[in-house]
Amino acid sequence: MRLALRIAAAALSAASVLASAQELKSKVVPVKVTDRVWFVQGQPGMASAANEGYNSNAGFVVTDEGVVVIDALGSPALGEALLAAIRKVTPKPVKRVIVTHYHADHFYGLAPFRKAGADIWAHVGAREYFTSGDAERRRIQRARDLFPWVTDTTPLLEADRWLEGDARFVLGGKPFEIQHFGPAHSPEDLVIVVPDEGVVFSGDILFTGRIPYVGEADSKSWLARIDRLIALKPRLMVTGHGEVSKDPSKDLVLTRDYLLFLRQAMGKAVEDFVPFEEAYKRTDWSRYSALPAFEAANRVNAYGTYLLMEKESLAR
Repeated sequence: MRLALRIAAAALSAASVLASAQELKSKVVPVKVTDRVWFVQGQPGMASAANEGYNSNAGFVVTDEGVVVIDALGSPALGEALLAAIRKVTPKPVKRVIVTHYHADHFYGLAPFRKAGADIWAHVGAREYFTSGDAERRRIQRARDLFPWVTDTTPLLEADRWLEGDARFVLGGKPFEIQHFGPAHSPEDLVIVVPDEGVVFSGDILFTGRIPYVGEADSKSWLARIDRLIALKPRLMVTGHGEVSKDPSKDLVLTRDYLLFLRQAMGKAVEDFVPFEEAYKRTDWSRYSALPAFEAANRVNAYGTYLLMEKESLAR
């Protein structure tokens, strides 16, 4: 454990050399959700140099024994800012960080938490990410787009505990339920339920007020998981992007309708043997074109869905 902490500290130091010459302009401000639950809200749209990669949310729950953090933001500097925000709320130590899924904007900020002694939990479905070459390719892309906040030495940290399914634990008398919801936005999606607070952390299964990033996700399975989320009937839902949902069933409709629209439009194109470029130009996107992240994400989403619909068509 001590060796792991020293390695994490050294990696964090190396990754922060250039970023330390500048200060984050983004303010990572803790917002109270309930008496024990807080979150920080990223900026709208996709990660960019302009927003310093701060486009995702993270949350934390304060118990009598320590803090449970959900996601760690998108760079070591943002992770440090999140840790500082937590310390403004409570002096209690961070005991655990649960990663909802291993996308860069949710786990690149892990190093400061490991340095502080927190255990990292995630679903075992993410392990393949580290052996497939995707992790390094993504880091190169992020270093290009988010320099100096992400560099080619930004540490990509695996979990201390890989969960193979659902899990429950109690910390400081407060119960937590971790449910595996993947494949949806990603194969390893985790949803964290804090039942006595009436709060659910949805990760990127729900986006509020913006276009979701779909990419190569299994949208058919994602739609089924949205129905599962609705069935939980949470009072409040802390999403992976956007504001806290005070009416989760209603807010889930935007994500659900967008996924359905993608599948219907691209599915019809595949059925009619219309090439993707032509299908994309023909489709009326006006219902979604004014939403944040549309310009950056929609074409990628449509292409990924087109390929998925081809695959589903061949399987029939």
